[in-house]
Amino acid sequence: TTKKYKRGIIYLSTIPQYMNVTKVREIFGQYGELGRVYLQPATNENEANTRKKGKHIAKHFTEGWVEFQKKKVAKQVALKLNNTQIGTRKKSKFYDMIWNIKYLSRFKWIHLSERLAYERAAQKQRMRTEISQARKEATYFQNNLDKSEKLKKKKASCT
Repeated sequence: TTKKYKRGIIYLSTIPQYMNVTKVREIFGQYGELGRVYLQPATNENEANTRKKGKHIAKHFTEGWVEFQKKKVAKQVALKLNNTQIGTRKKSKFYDMIWNIKYLSRFKWIHLSERLAYERAAQKQRMRTEISQARKEATYFQNNLDKSEKLKKKKASCT
């Protein structure tokens, strides 16, 4: 019978540019068996504009979560790699970067999923309210424009 281990999750507060899920899996896979990996994509307007022009730019991530199959391994990795250099070779893109890793005790992957779903719903709601506000402003402006045109016509017919 195989023992069912508790999973451990570490939090990466910063993700260097050019680092992606594959690279994170490669780096942390050396220390133990990995479960899921999630990197939060950066949301900026410049990225959307460059895609329209046809240029492909590497996605930039702001933060990330890495799940290890064993909680003990996750704790050890967080302890060992926190505040250490990411790249060991001088030619590495990540040579000047430092890991900022925290072990999240009692944190389950479902908590992350729920948080992301909540943020998505909140974003949709914000967009809905912005759109409705813009519609209200547009109709108000249009109504005022119509009123002013009617007044001008009345004044023109009176003189």
